Parts: sequence; C-alpha cells; structure tokens
Amino acid sequence: MKSSYSLSNDQKLKICHHKAANPSIKQSALANWAMQQFNSKVPTQGTISNILAKRQQYESMDSTELTSKRQRAVKHPELDNVLANWVLQCQARRVALSGDLIKEKARQFARQLELGERTPEFSNGWLAKFNIRHGFKAQKSYGESGSTDLDAIDRNMPTIKEKLQSYSLQDIYNMDETGLFYRMAPDRTIARRQIEGFKKDKTRLTFVFAANADGSHKMEPLIIGNAQRPRAFNRKKGEQLGFYYCSNAKAWMTGLIFREWLQKMDQQMQDANRKVLLLLDNAPSHVVRDLPLTNVQVFLFPANTTSKIQPMDAGIIAAFKRRYRRFQLQDAIDRDEQQKADIYNVDQLIAMKWAKAAWNDISSKTIANCFKHIGLFKRETQKNEVGSEEQDIENELKDAINQLPISRPMSVHELINPEEEQQVAHEEISDEDLIKLSSSQDQEEEEDGEVMDENPPMSTKEKLNVLHSCISFLDLSNPNHVIAYKVLRNKQFEIRTIEKKQTTLDRYFCKEY
Repeated sequence: MKSSYSLSNDQKLKICHHKAANPSIKQSALANWAMQQFNSKVPTQGTISNILAKRQQYESMDSTELTSKRQRAVKHPELDNVLANWVLQCQARRVALSGDLIKEKARQFARQLELGERTPEFSNGWLAKFNIRHGFKAQKSYGESGSTDLDAIDRNMPTIKEKLQSYSLQDIYNMDETGLFYRMAPDRTIARRQIEGFKKDKTRLTFVFAANADGSHKMEPLIIGNAQRPRAFNRKKGEQLGFYYCSNAKAWMTGLIFREWLQKMDQQMQDANRKVLLLLDNAPSHVVRDLPLTNVQVFLFPANTTSKIQPMDAGIIAAFKRRYRRFQLQDAIDRDEQQKADIYNVDQLIAMKWAKAAWNDISSKTIANCFKHIGLFKRETQKNEVGSEEQDIENELKDAINQLPISRPMSVHELINPEEEQQVAHEEISDEDLIKLSSSQDQEEEEDGEVMDENPPMSTKEKLNVLHSCISFLDLSNPNHVIAYKVLRNKQFEIRTIEKKQTTLDRYFCKEY
C-alpha cells in the first residue's frame, strides 16, 4: 500500500474537495477514486482519514507547498503549539483577542522558549498563516461568561429538552474526560503520598470517553499519556498497539487535541451519513468556535451544572473505573501471593489494556440508564435492571480490598472517585504549563511490570501462579481474550475458596486433637 507521503499536497487537497462534493462517498470508494485519478496504489483507510482531517492545512498552503509531497514543517512547532493552545483557552473564557495581542503574546512565549536569533518577525503575514493553519477567524468581542446556578438550569430545562427531542437517542452523544492514577493503591495512607507524587511523575493518564444515549455506540477512547513512545511500548506507537493515543508532557487534554478529536468524530459521522448532537461541558479545552463541522452539532452545557445533567458524570465514568480497579486489584492480589515488593507497580501498556477492556465491558443498558437518569428526555422509559451489575462489581472490589495487606483501606467510593483525577483532566493551563506541554518526550521513565514464567506443579500456590501466568499472556484489548480472562479469574476464586475452607478444617481438627 502506498503511504500518505507518496501523494502531493495538491492531490490530498483534491481528495478533500472530492469528499466535500460527494458527502455520502465512503472512504473505501474515495481511496479507489484517488487511485484512478492519480494513477497510484490504493491509499489505506487510515491515510484517507488523516488527509480529510487536515483539509484546513492543505487549503492554507501556497502553490509551492501544494506541489510538494511533504507538508512544509512549521519553523517553530513548540511556539506554534503553545500559542494555539493559549488562543483556544482565551476563546473558552470569551476573551476578545486582537491580532496585535496575539503577536505580543507570541513574542512573550518566544522569549520564554529562548528562541533568540531564531525568533520570527511576527508580521501580519505570519499572523495570517498562523490563523489559517489553526482555523482561527477574526476575533469578536463577547460578553463575560458567568457561572450559571441550578435555578437557571431549571428555567432553561424545557428549552434543553426541546433541543434533544429533535434527535433520536442513537444520535445524541456525550463526551467527557477523566484522569486515572493507574497505579494508585487502595490504601488511604499510601494513596495520599502517591497522588502528590503522581502529579509530578508519569503514572497518570487522561481518558476521553464518548457514547450515545441508547448505548449502541461507544466510541474508541482517546488516551493521553506523557510520552510518544513509553518504554512499555517497545519503541512502537500507540496506534501500532491498537490504541487511539496521543501525548504531551502533562498528559492533559488541550484545545488542539480536543479539536483534532472533534474533527475526527465529524469525519466518522460523515462516513456513516449521520447527523448527531454532541453534549459537552464547558471545560477550558472545549473550544468549538470556527471549526467547520458538518455532521456534528455541539451543545455546551451551562457552567457549573455538568454534575447534575451530564451523562458521563451520572455513572458512565464511574462504571469504567469500577471495572478498571477490578483488573488492578485482582492483579495486586496475584502479586502479593507471589511476594512482589510493589504489588501495584504495572507499566503503562498493561494499564491501557485494562482500561480498554473495562470500557468495552460496560453494557449498553448501563450507558442508556445513565442518560435516562439525568432527566433530560421526555420519552417513556422502562426500569433498567443494571444497578445489580454495578453493585456486584462493587462487592468484588470490597472483597479484593479485604484480601490485600492494607493498613487504612479506602472505601470503594474513594477508590473510584478521587477528586484529583477530575482536576487533572479539567483545570485551566497556566502559561508555564503550556510551554511544558509543547515539549515532546520519546521515553517514559517507569518500572515495567513483571511476567511470571509458566510452571504447572499441583500445589495450591503453584496452581494460582500458573493461572496468573496464563492471564499475563492475554491481550485484554481483544474481546475474546477478555472472556478467557474471566474464566481464569473464576478458577482462581474457586481454588482460593477451597484452600480457605481446607485451612479452616485443618485448624478445627488441630484444636480437637
């Protein structure tokens, strides 16, 4: 297959224009059209998707750049990135920006980045190219956005409900981010020290989840880490390992990452010939203005209300974290039985596999129930029997916590709802941190998790070790492997239960004699 770099930028632009003129054309048909039009091999689906997502960049190129087979690199990518994220944050706060103000901020960032003699002139031409590259239009003055209280939401609820009524349940989506301290111990004393450390080290990930109101479509989660290629990736990219993955130095959602995600969603809906509504909170990174969306209409919830009316906050993210922590604690029990020094020390790749399996395990009924729970839909709904499923998982977590060597055990609520995980996903980014975010790392300093060697003797302890070895070889991003995982875990539980009963009997007879 021919890679994307074999097509010139002009050819890529023509592919974008052909798609615009034929909105219902599938990407496979578009690839065949490109093959015939340009006398080349058939571009891959991934190549076509990436080309369509960069339409604005191709349209901003001059004739010299269009004839090139490679996009001209931005001279100062770190400056370009940090300035674009700053503009997006200002837009989120409804701050009016003039061209002169953007140029002055660019000069300030250039000094902080120590560009020295490499500093651009920041002319009007530079500003025009910067705005075109990122799709920024002329800035207008907006009123100050204030907080919205719950009384205001009650007054506006009929209007919000009326907006939702024009879409079917399968065409109403909600997206939200959450942080995850993927090595956090369920011990209050240890966890408090860990959380303070996690803010500084790299054992934190941000997850972006989206699903529709009837639960029939869970979008692939976007995972944001600290490094392009963490050590656990073995020099591969996240995409090569089967993940939708990107990175920055803080593992935070930024305005640029959000816009890329939203444009990708819009492209997916174009390919499926669907018009959908996306419900979003007012996070600083959620800047939609000036984006040329055709198939996704965005509805922003009023500020300070998402905990009441956002489906992801109404239980979907909590369902994900219950399932993730179940994977984590089951693994910690294995490590404790094997007398590992740090039973919560797993690498990023293992954590990502657990997370993907946890998201895939959430049922459509659970998601639909969370959408219904917020009370925005007028439709008659039947009682949904999903509470017992979530309660069963909570009971498993309680049992797991009781089996671990913990001095001050957390409650299940504390384990799945640490306040700090939400803060890292939604806080506004300072200028200093924007500059840190612009840097990119190729390696992540972390200790890789260990894999036990398979050895099948028949003592109870060795049986458990064998099962653990089998579990370690499973790829939890594969749904079929998840089924095997559950079977093996049930077998472990059975062996432990029998061993516990036998130990109790032995102690009883020892007392008798």
